[in-house]
Amino acid sequence: MTRHEETPVMTTAQQPLPSGFGAASTARDVVEGVDLTGRVAVVTGGYSGIGLETSRVLRAAGARVVVPARDPERARAALKGLDGVEVERMDLIDPASVDAFAARFLASGRPLHILVNSAGIMATPLTRDARGHEAQFATNHLGHFRLTARLWPALVAAHGARVVAVSSRGIRFSPVVFDDLHFERRPYEPFLAYGQSKTANALFAVELDRRGRAHGVRAFAVHPGTIVHTGLAKHVSAEALRAAGAVDDEGRVVIDPARQLKTVQQGAATGVWCATSPRLDGLGGVYCENCDISPLVAPGTETDWYATAELPGVLPYAVDPEAAARLWAVSEELTA
Repeated sequence: MTRHEETPVMTTAQQPLPSGFGAASTARDVVEGVDLTGRVAVVTGGYSGIGLETSRVLRAAGARVVVPARDPERARAALKGLDGVEVERMDLIDPASVDAFAARFLASGRPLHILVNSAGIMATPLTRDARGHEAQFATNHLGHFRLTARLWPALVAAHGARVVAVSSRGIRFSPVVFDDLHFERRPYEPFLAYGQSKTANALFAVELDRRGRAHGVRAFAVHPGTIVHTGLAKHVSAEALRAAGAVDDEGRVVIDPARQLKTVQQGAATGVWCATSPRLDGLGGVYCENCDISPLVAPGTETDWYATAELPGVLPYAVDPEAAARLWAVSEELTA
């Protein structure tokens, strides 16, 4: 245990512990004193942004890290000098590529102790995968759903695995719209699609945890904060970033962890905390931010929550177990 984590605390779902960490904590802060020697981690998106920092910190704590990447050469360049980090080819939007990566990993015979589903796209123009699925939902949710399902035997073999789904406060833009997941009948709005995919990430963690807990597999969803300088926001206009307070009038990135405006090191912290903290032993199926379990946004306080990023919390529809079970069934159908 770290020095911050000496007293076990009992909790219920979506109730802060508190953890002893906060919005300004970094990934290195939360993993201090945690020994991951002998553990194996897979980090999607583990060669850029918060995924890269996650790979670095997990490796520094002793884990062997595998980074699946659509562009292996770019990934190797980003990870150069990190001994103990492997790069494998995988494209989340291509089911055959996901299956091939998972088959190679399973053939290695290794258990999988940590799976961090960090890769994603945001607010892209309307595109579809080969099956006609809207690309943000297909990449951010369906690709990770398929990957986790294919890696299931290795997760169970770990006898104590954690899966971290990187969600976002973008859940505020949309629930999962089951009647039109792929914008076939409603007008496409990039942030509605992004929000739906991030809500799907949160719901995925709820149902995966329910299904996995008897097998020692626990799942968490995380809001990392707003980290502008990672490339994720490349489809977002400068005007929108200024309106959100993420950049100033001169275009400089604003860092203010109290308002969820974070560095890469701070943005990676909650995911690493969920993946490694002993304080979360026996827990799961929760949405976390600022290195703690988020409270539910209480009825009647939604307007205040939407208006200010200083208020932590998760909307009930993003952790609703009935919606989570429905999404799981739909996702099984869509991924065959």
